[in-house]
Amino acid sequence: MIRTLTRNWWIFIIRGLFAIIFGVLALMWPELTLFALVWLFGAYVLADGVFQVYSAISRREDFDRWWLILLEGLFGIVFGVLTFAWPGITGLVLLILIAAWAFLTGMLEISAAIQLRKEIENEWLLAFSGVISIVLGVLMMIWPAASAVALAFMIGIYAILFGATLILLGFRLKNMNPESNPLMNPS
Repeated sequence: MIRTLTRNWWIFIIRGLFAIIFGVLALMWPELTLFALVWLFGAYVLADGVFQVYSAISRREDFDRWWLILLEGLFGIVFGVLTFAWPGITGLVLLILIAAWAFLTGMLEISAAIQLRKEIENEWLLAFSGVISIVLGVLMMIWPAASAVALAFMIGIYAILFGATLILLGFRLKNMNPESNPLMNPS
């Protein structure tokens, strides 16, 4: 499993970059209309889900619980498609959709981190990104009447933190990969 993770380190970095780009755009234009935010969120969640599905399928032979990653990716794809299917969605429904996605993603990432704790060091980065996701989901449920601008700021900050932790994890995995580290592979 660790070999597959270290071989696919770049997936974590790409997911992190997408999250940071999404977060920066949300912070740069907090006055976005709810409609534009729906499309931006849908594109991000869909892309993230596709990368998760790819990652799960490429790990299925090396990782007994590859289906957890697949499940997280499928959740992302379903939530992304639902977001595009209902672009005229109300703010409250969007809020619930985003909160549910963040909460479920967080639970699955914490579960994956627990499974990886004996396999890699610094699995806390994955667990931390899960905690960030859960916190976003809970905050969005506590304050459902938040304006679209506040929602954009919350999502933007979340996406940047989430993306940064995924990038850190990706580089940690890259450093553990004997194929990409000449010190670990002297041949």
